[in-house]
Amino acid sequence: MLLPVNITLGVVLALLLAAAAVVAAVASLGRSREIALAGLRAAVQLAAVSLLIGWVVRSLPALLGFLVLMYAVAVRTAGRRITANRTWWWAALPIAAGVAPVIGVLLLTGLLPVRGLALIPVTGILIGGALTATVLGGRRALDELTMRRGEVEAGMALGLLDRDARMEIARPAASEALLPGLDQTRTVGLVTLPGAFVGMLLGGASPVQAGAVQLFVLVALMAVQVVAVATVLELVARGRMYRD
Repeated sequence: MLLPVNITLGVVLALLLAAAAVVAAVASLGRSREIALAGLRAAVQLAAVSLLIGWVVRSLPALLGFLVLMYAVAVRTAGRRITANRTWWWAALPIAAGVAPVIGVLLLTGLLPVRGLALIPVTGILIGGALTATVLGGRRALDELTMRRGEVEAGMALGLLDRDARMEIARPAASEALLPGLDQTRTVGLVTLPGAFVGMLLGGASPVQAGAVQLFVLVALMAVQVVAVATVLELVARGRMYRD
């Protein structure tokens, strides 16, 4: 076991969370309250999941319901973070477009069994990756369109369609959402040992098995994130997702 679950762990976590919030406040980053609330919310949610997971993995309807809940929360979180208006629900498309094909291929090939202990963590990792890429890609695209509105209008004046003019401006910015995943994949084993690799080793797997699982996670995440960014970029360029 990597960490003992005791009062010492709780105190250390509380101190780390408080330190993060204080540093954000001192540096005027404007996120100290969000950091504190995010940490507390994570603790409550993980406690609830830890209690429910044993029941969920034994029932197929409960398993499917839990996966749908994960997806719905990701859509709501990504959509509100990007637009903060009624177009938030369009975030359902890039997340589904990235995750569904990968999960489908894994199930059809038998690489991923229809069991909760396998399906929930893999799907959760992929949904989380799609959420991050969707938020970063959507926000960067909308930020760029706001700052360079004049260039968009100039492109339309030259005869470009609205979608094409927006795409020319937003595409380079949105593609930056892929950089964290690319950097993680390029430096794996040299800079960091990601969670899947460490978890497999702690679970008793051989280093070769752990490396194979981690490679699969990284490659699958890249595929999911590329599709998610491409889809959210298209939605922004077509005016489906916008800011008031």
